[in-house]
Amino acid sequence: MSKIAISLLALAALAHAEVHSLTLRQTIELAVRQNPEVAMARLDEAKARAAIRAAHDPFLPRFTAGSGMAKTWGYPSSIEGAAPSVVQAVAQEFLFNRQQSLEVARAKENARGAAIAVAGQRDEVLYRAAALYLDAERAARVGALARTAIERQQAVLDSIRAQIAEGRALPVVEKQAELALARDRQAVEIVDDEQAAAETDLAVALGFPAEDRVRAVVQERPAPPLPSDERQAAEAALAANSELRHLESAIAAKQLEMRGAAAARLPRVDLVAQYSMLAKFNNYTEYFSHFQRNNGELGVSFQLPLLVPGVASATAQGQADLGRLRIQLSNARNRIVSDLAESLRAARRAQTAADVARLDLAVAREQLTVNLAQFQEGRQTMRQVEESRLAENDKWIAFYDAQYALEKARWNVLRLNGGLLESAAKLP
Repeated sequence: MSKIAISLLALAALAHAEVHSLTLRQTIELAVRQNPEVAMARLDEAKARAAIRAAHDPFLPRFTAGSGMAKTWGYPSSIEGAAPSVVQAVAQEFLFNRQQSLEVARAKENARGAAIAVAGQRDEVLYRAAALYLDAERAARVGALARTAIERQQAVLDSIRAQIAEGRALPVVEKQAELALARDRQAVEIVDDEQAAAETDLAVALGFPAEDRVRAVVQERPAPPLPSDERQAAEAALAANSELRHLESAIAAKQLEMRGAAAARLPRVDLVAQYSMLAKFNNYTEYFSHFQRNNGELGVSFQLPLLVPGVASATAQGQADLGRLRIQLSNARNRIVSDLAESLRAARRAQTAADVARLDLAVAREQLTVNLAQFQEGRQTMRQVEESRLAENDKWIAFYDAQYALEKARWNVLRLNGGLLESAAKLP
């Protein structure tokens, strides 16, 4: 395909692209409903629930009807275990089958584990969507500030060039200002790319086409609260963590599987019903003293397994799998407690950094106020004022970076603590 055709296809895709402006709450709600990974997890849950019905089906009557018609010469021998008949119907179901009953219980446990997996996938998607939203919102804010910095840096450069023309500044100062302006333009290009990547990734996470963008609606909102007690937070995290609950469900399912393998030695009782319509041309009157056209029977089939190979090996394999799952459960518990403690420490560090950035911004704003007053008195030049504004702009960027780092750190604590969905519902 030629480059022109590729370019035309790219332009056609962009022409159909949409920009979805969403708040953080709307983003999280859409992630729950539309995220492809959550949708696939729900399909796995539906498949697991269907497996319950499949495992329970042998306990329901199974009806088959057909014909065993045949031309008979001599004694009417059986065809597939039944005498030759014009019409025959058979019904059969399990009355007692411990192995199959345990298979039904295992299918129910697997369905419970699939539902837990849906909840775990949902929480992971919610956190990822929130993090991408914060990245996009931060890039939009920082990009606006960076463009303002370019305008102010251009004003500084113009002021320096005027001073050079008047002989009040050296040419090297102009080179320094041009370098600063180039760096500001580079910063805008970088932050624009970051915003485009975050908005595209967010669109995909919400189930939109990759050509679309999800634009964050910039809004003021409080950061999610942190738990007051670290020990209670750890207990809540262990109780709510989907990975732990899924491993516990897997252990329960494996135990049921092992019991089912051992139950192969137990007796089995089936309910059997059969109907046959016989015909005289099959020589029944020649070999039996009484002929009856319509015949039926109802009874039970009792089977006692005497030799069942493979139970011991299946039990040994199950024990090995069970031991592995228990080790994974223990490791997961330790990792969750450790991750929660580290996330709380990171959130506290982010809070300290946000406080420092806020104070630093306040100092820069106060300094700008002083410089403006001195400029009006003739004690400051326009270049000095613009440089103060640039410094304030940089402090604003640092302040927003610290605020978004704090918010993201707190959302991470909620992800580990099990309070992500509840806090998301309280968003404006």
